[in-house]
Amino acid sequence: MNDAYQQLLEATIQHLEDLKAHGTRFVSVTPELVSQLAAARKAPLRQASIPAAPAESKVREPGSQAKAGVARESLLALPGEVSTATSKPALAPEVKAAAFAELRQRALICRKCEHLASSRKNVVFGVGNIHADLMFVGEAPGADEDTQGEPFVGRAGELLTKIIEATGLKRSGVYIANILKCRPDTPGQTSGNRKPTPEEMQTCIPFLHEQIDLIRPKVLVGLGGTAIEGLLGKTAGIMRLRGNWQMYRGIPLMPTFHPAYVLRNQALSVKRQVWEDMLKVMEKLEMSISEKQRNFFLKAGN
Repeated sequence: MNDAYQQLLEATIQHLEDLKAHGTRFVSVTPELVSQLAAARKAPLRQASIPAAPAESKVREPGSQAKAGVARESLLALPGEVSTATSKPALAPEVKAAAFAELRQRALICRKCEHLASSRKNVVFGVGNIHADLMFVGEAPGADEDTQGEPFVGRAGELLTKIIEATGLKRSGVYIANILKCRPDTPGQTSGNRKPTPEEMQTCIPFLHEQIDLIRPKVLVGLGGTAIEGLLGKTAGIMRLRGNWQMYRGIPLMPTFHPAYVLRNQALSVKRQVWEDMLKVMEKLEMSISEKQRNFFLKAGN
């Protein structure tokens, strides 16, 4: 049994024990996930029964010396709490891929918010490179995202893609997700979107925590005031917070305007503010910055 498979096996067993202790009785496993687990082991998997922990078992405190997987850390972490996952050795690619597939499967069948689950067309899990150094976080899917099952695909998504490409990166090279994985329902409305409630974001954010803990990006970018409020619990407003580094789960977080706000406000100064935030992100990632990039949205003579 190779080290990567052993690492994944221990994390899986511990995670199942924790789920059992929290009342979960059934876990859905897809054929695709079984195939990925088999690939991680590099040998055919035999069906095996993993004994679940007794219902009265208690989850050990984070300081326990027991072995634990990334999923367990995410289960124990409070919103905004520093995750110990970022201080641990990097996961083997096949281990990360299998864990991400399992996380995605759980998100796709989630019905914790019944009113959202009953109205959604698709769960919008996230998209991009799970090994990315840069991760963008928005608030919730809109109508276009709900239809296509991918975050930031409408006009705001097109602008976000342009911003990413202006840094020299590709959309496929970063990871993009939302706090809420389902579109906020709009009963009685035929169009438009609504802001997710704090309760909805609080219910769904554990999925985002696990995404962050698995990806382990070097930098996070929070898109818009609602996303920052959901991440940090701060209501100071995006006007005051944007451009100023924050910390989230031990990772530098740059708050900036949501692309939809930039589309509504075409002022050159607003575009420049977003770009200044991205220049700070590029510097944090130690990316090369050309003179042309530094001068984006500057008027001649400024």
